[in-house]
Order: sequence, then structure tokens, then C-alpha cells
Amino acid sequence: MLALLSGPMALTCVGAANGQAADEARQPVAIQFSYDRPLESSMAPFVVAQDHGLFSAEGLAVGTNIANGSPEAIARVASGASDLAMVDINELIRFRDQANAPPVKAVFVLFNESPYAFVARKSRGIRALSDLEGKTIGVADSDFSIRMWPALARQNGIKIANVKLNRISAAVREPILSAGQVDAVAGFSYLAAVNLRDRGVPASDLTVLRYADHGCEAYGFAVIVNPALAAAKPEAIKGFVRAVIAGTHLTIKDPERAVDEVVSRMDGGTRDLELERLAAVVSDNILTGEVKRNGLGGVDPARLERSIDQIGEEHKFRKRPAAADIFDDSFLPPVAGRLMN
Repeated sequence: MLALLSGPMALTCVGAANGQAADEARQPVAIQFSYDRPLESSMAPFVVAQDHGLFSAEGLAVGTNIANGSPEAIARVASGASDLAMVDINELIRFRDQANAPPVKAVFVLFNESPYAFVARKSRGIRALSDLEGKTIGVADSDFSIRMWPALARQNGIKIANVKLNRISAAVREPILSAGQVDAVAGFSYLAAVNLRDRGVPASDLTVLRYADHGCEAYGFAVIVNPALAAAKPEAIKGFVRAVIAGTHLTIKDPERAVDEVVSRMDGGTRDLELERLAAVVSDNILTGEVKRNGLGGVDPARLERSIDQIGEEHKFRKRPAAADIFDDSFLPPVAGRLMN
């Protein structure tokens, strides 16, 4: 009898084990994702991916949190407190130069061009980059853009000593420019310029001097990943990237709906302001010529190397990281799946 029963019992145990394995395989992979700043419309591709079920379709359960700047978001990913984060890739370059820095890498670039810019008043005599000589620029202590200033000044024949930098809090950047206490401010074009227009400064009086238009090679915001998670669950990371690419397509196709979804999650968000902000981000930072040729999300390694050199004009590297230390393209889908129509 034992012999007769052993066969069915064994089959039952095997079936139960297989069922348990199948259930585990169907369980979504939990992902904790950090934004490096409070939510606004430049993050729309991630919000859209969440709201439209694109993450869940990839078998992911994505939770979000907000860090206080890119350095903090990078630290969260490095420690494993977050799995992925959107950060300024140039902050990652500096992070990787630290002694014993974990090998955190970017796996997807959303901003093909950095948003670094000087925003100035034409009424203060600034219409071109060269007009900054003899002027005062308000610079927030946490603003990475000014760290690219030495390379930008050299490329454009500007004497740094002739430009006065006034250190300020980021909270007063737009107010002091609108009040005429400085001639220009350093920051992000899609934030400072749009915020100033919202404060009543007419667009006709604003000069937006984008670093990217004057020789700065830097990329902008990118998704970074915890190296242990990348090694253990590469398919989950690939799925996250695919969902963000699909979310970017939907954002560009229907920006009004995308902004509505972002504003619904913001404290005191203004729809018209965020629509203007998103339009600037898409045209200036996401849909660049490089992206139209090569697809969304990747980098040109030679350009990334040059941007690291530009950072090196202000920052003395302990050991200069290479492009391969900063960006891993193995999680990207083929180019055909990244082209922007």
C-alpha cells in the first residue's frame, strides 16, 4: 500500500512545489524609486508610467520617495535604501570619484542635454554670454551648474575674475532677480525662467543662456540603479526602463493629460505653469538632435568623456572616472524600441 501511495503523494508534493514557484514568479518585483526633488512636470514620464499601469505590466510594484537633492538620492541608492533614482548624472560623476564609492551607474538618460543655464534680465544689459562680464550672478550653494562655469567661460573667452558670484539660498533665486538685486542667476532653464515669468517678469525682458548652446557637453537627469539589484534582477531593471520609455512617448503625445496627472500629485501645482515647464523640457532637454538620431535613453561615450573632462576643469579628480564607470547601456532596449517618432 505504501508503494501504491508513494506515487500519488510524490506527484502531489511536486505539483504543490511547482504551484508555489509559479505564484512566486507572478509576484511583482517591489522597486523603491527616488526623485531628487519635489515633483514637477519634468518627472511626467515616471508619473505617466505609474498611472497608466506601465510598471505593473512589466511585473513591477513601484513606490516613490523624494530626496533632498541628487547627492542624497545617490546616497540612498548606494546604500540600498532606494533601488533606483532620478539624479543629475554630473553629480554621479563626482560621487564615483570618492574613495570606496559603490559602483553605482546610470542605466537610462532622460535629459539628453543638461538644463544648466544663466537666466538674466535684458534690462540689466545682458543679451549674450559675453555680457556677463562686469555683472553679478546669484548662485545657490547646492547648484551644480556653476561647477561647469570654468569650462564654459574658457570655451567662450570670458574672464571669470570679471564676473561676481553672489552666494544665495535656492529659495530666493527668482525673487532677487525679479527685484533687481542681481543681474542674472544660475540654475535650470525650465525652472528659473518659467518661475520668473510666473512672478510677473515679462518674457521679453528675460535672456536664457543655456550652457548646451555654448559648448557644454553635459548630459542631464538620468536613472541610476543599486548595483546589487542590477546584478540580481536585471530583467526588472530592463522592465523599468521600458516602462519609462513608454511613459515618455505618452507624455510627448498628450502633454496636457500628463501634466494633469502630475499636478494632481503636487501641493499647489499650477496647470498652466507646469504645461509651460514641460514644453520647455521636451524641446530643450529630451527631444534633442542626438535623441532623434540615436533614440532615447543612451549616451554617446565620447561626448560623456568630454563632459567628464569639463567637470575636471573645476573639480580635481582623485581618480578620474571613465564613461564606462558612469553609464551601463546593457539595460536599454534595442535602438528601434527607443526611437522617438
